[in-house]
Amino acid sequence: MSTYKTLDDFAPKGKRVLLRVDLNVPMRDGKVTDATRIERAAPTITELVERGARVIVMSHFGRPKGKREPSMSLAPLAKPLSEALGGAQVRFADDCVGEAAARVVADLGDGNVALLENLRFHAAEEANDDAFAGALAALGDVYVNDAFAAAHRAHASIGAVARKLPAHAGRLMQAELEALGAALDNPKRPGAAIVGGANVSTKLELQGNLVTRVDRLIIGGGMANTFLFARGLDVGASLAERDLADTAREIEAAAKRAGCEILLQDDAVVAGGLKAGVETRTVPVDQVPSDMMILDAGPASATRFAEAVTACRTVVWNGPLGAFEIPPFDAATTSLARHVAELTDAGEVLSVAGGGDTVAALAQAGVQERFSYVSTAGGAFLEWMEGKELPGVAVLKA
Repeated sequence: MSTYKTLDDFAPKGKRVLLRVDLNVPMRDGKVTDATRIERAAPTITELVERGARVIVMSHFGRPKGKREPSMSLAPLAKPLSEALGGAQVRFADDCVGEAAARVVADLGDGNVALLENLRFHAAEEANDDAFAGALAALGDVYVNDAFAAAHRAHASIGAVARKLPAHAGRLMQAELEALGAALDNPKRPGAAIVGGANVSTKLELQGNLVTRVDRLIIGGGMANTFLFARGLDVGASLAERDLADTAREIEAAAKRAGCEILLQDDAVVAGGLKAGVETRTVPVDQVPSDMMILDAGPASATRFAEAVTACRTVVWNGPLGAFEIPPFDAATTSLARHVAELTDAGEVLSVAGGGDTVAALAQAGVQERFSYVSTAGGAFLEWMEGKELPGVAVLKA
């Protein structure tokens, strides 16, 4: 983190700290149904409050397309944010720029918190408009970005505003950068990556980057079927992108040149369809019935994958090994997740995971809290694994 300034690099007391967080939480009937992102934003806000800053929280919510949409107002988040801060008062501004915002900010004292209205009510936010960024910057003395989940967006509150004020990484941003840096930029070797999900096409850049960064690449989920097909196997009625067989072979060739071993399943759990209670069979991958679908890696493969990561010091995970949402097709993912958690508990590996399905699968396996770091960043996490420089991170280096 030496290339980024953090909260340790300035004295917050009396400063107006313009803090970009990600409060894009799921809501139903005006109520927050999952406060994870609010809770993850709380430590940075709490630290700034305790150090006497005047904290001005800004975030996007949904996709209002540059127009004021009452159902996407951040007003209902003031209360849950207050609760996450231990009951501290959170003043709400009916806009994120202009008189409404300036008035609320002007009334803040040291250790007070304000929440600005949805940034995306202004089309200038997503356009990375310089004038809009200037209006935001006028509200603060220091800028802090704690929204790694939005760091892949070149928006005004992420990119342009960071060039107008002294820019720092918040604690969540700092933790994400340190975890991902340790996992991919400077990993302890040997390193393994577990990549699953439905389609090869959505993770081509990811796989292309990982084969040059890790020693072992475990491929699962529907995308593994494409690789099996590319190796000449009949995958029956399984989901597979057969038109990408040449691409799969190119990835395997690149891995071989880079000295990265690709591991695919040897056995598979198959069924006639993806539904609860369906009859299943475990078969070798070269004996998949023509009318059946591969829906999970088999137990022998799960054991082989566990043995592969046992020999590693770093494990990065994005995507499940099977259709984990419907038992029993969660077995391989759960088994491997628990094994990686045990290795992490023993201090034998650094384990970093991310992506919506991955987080859900680890939570279902009961091991989310036992990994070294689990990112909820989604798109930003995926782009980081693809080797792309994120706009919200790049600007912190400037």
